[in-house]
Amino acid sequence: MSAQPDHRHRQFVRRVVLPSGKTIEVVYFEQGDHGLPSPAPSETPTELHVCGTCSSELVYPIDWEEAGASHWQVTLRCPNCEWVGTGVFEQEVVEAFDEELDRGTETLVRDLKALIRANMEEQVERFAEALENDLILPEDF
Repeated sequence: MSAQPDHRHRQFVRRVVLPSGKTIEVVYFEQGDHGLPSPAPSETPTELHVCGTCSSELVYPIDWEEAGASHWQVTLRCPNCEWVGTGVFEQEVVEAFDEELDRGTETLVRDLKALIRANMEEQVERFAEALENDLILPEDF
């Protein structure tokens, strides 16, 4: 007896890039009328980086995982008021959040580089001053 394909399922394929750089394909099967419905998106703002409690724009994800073909379950935390919450959000909302996280990362890296440069300039100035005043001896090395 040959197996007949089951046409009651819709198939979704999603490519996921892992932190290692490898790409995998995740296949989802969604049943017809007899299956579970897709998760409903949470009734929360579409700007996930903004805290609904204190309006801080520093909300970040603690955890996230796929919750269907086009939804993500995300646990968020606000460092300002210590609010923590979990919701299911549409792919577009999570992608916008991810872009905002990338912008925040770029800002932090830019500020870190400026701080490193300022600290290095101070150390170079102190070293040059010590050289000029003969404060560095061979025993120092």
